Amino acid sequence: MTDDQVLEVLNRTARQAIGGYCGLTGLCGIAVAIGACFSVILGAGCPKDQETATTMRVVAKMVNTIANETGPCCCKNFVRKSLTEAVKLVKEHLSVSLPIVSENIICKHVERHPHGCRKEKCSYFGKDTTTNEQLTECKT
Repeated sequence: MTDDQVLEVLNRTARQAIGGYCGLTGLCGIAVAIGACFSVILGAGCPKDQETATTMRVVAKMVNTIANETGPCCCKNFVRKSLTEAVKLVKEHLSVSLPIVSENIICKHVERHPHGCRKEKCSYFGKDTTTNEQLTECKT
């Protein structure tokens, strides 16, 4: 990817992935952001065929991944789950292997959640089955 492509993704995302976007449109901003990445990388556009179809399929997978994590909504969870799924889709569609780092994250922000935490329904909630050396604490 070139610097210009990175800037293009950031500009596209900044216009759409804003706070409260999910409530406003029914679509989480991380799905839009990942869609913008694939769109730019693949060169998707209205006159294109498979490039656009692949991008839309990626966004559909992101939305489905996020929908499975609602109740209440948690942006941290949505981003983690979406990035994990995106890594798989990058491998599938772009033949690029990226590391998945969200496997050992335990969220420490239960009390800070503005909508109420999903607690045991969330895969990042207090399931400390690793040693401290393997544990990655969520700081965002």
